[in-house]
Amino acid sequence: MDEDTAIINENTRKEKIKVFFVKNTKKIIIVISTLVLILFGYFVFEEFEKKNKIKLADRYNFAKIEFISGNKNKVKNELIDIVNEKDRTYSPLALYFLIDNNIISENEKINELFDTIINETSLEKEIKNLVIYKKALFNSEFESENNLIKILNPIINSDSVWKSHALYLMAEYFYYKNHKQKSKEFFNQILTLENSNQNIKIEAEKRLNRDFSD
Repeated sequence: MDEDTAIINENTRKEKIKVFFVKNTKKIIIVISTLVLILFGYFVFEEFEKKNKIKLADRYNFAKIEFISGNKNKVKNELIDIVNEKDRTYSPLALYFLIDNNIISENEKINELFDTIINETSLEKEIKNLVIYKKALFNSEFESENNLIKILNPIINSDSVWKSHALYLMAEYFYYKNHKQKSKEFFNQILTLENSNQNIKIEAEKRLNRDFSD
């Protein structure tokens, strides 16, 4: 009797499954097709990204070759275009090349390119913080105290690995401006910071002992 009941239950279960599939055939096909299309789209996108990365690498390397050849105007336009591609690897590299080789002289234009990378390019957190630090470093020679701190605030108000670098930059900035007390405060913050870069911490301690000892 128990065996008969088990067989009946098993047959009933199979029948319910069969009925479910018959009634929902179209829905099942749509779901499966959607999943296949999503997977296909993902792999197509990955392949596109890979090819685009290779093209950007070729463009960046060719621009460097053109710079050596002396065609600076063409290099300038090409590197600006690469920055505006908003690629996490080659856009920052293109901007650094523009700055390091003095290809762009307009500070406003360079800051626009920095903002494109910082605000519109998908970067890892600490890579983004590094770009922010480099922007502050670039601006430190001509920007006001308030604007420089505004640039660095995302790093200073975080636990970033670049925080001690940002504090050191501000300490040096104020020392150069002859605001010794403010400079000293930033150097001291580096010493009390738990995750300070060890080399930065040593340099900060040296500066305090050398330039601020009573």
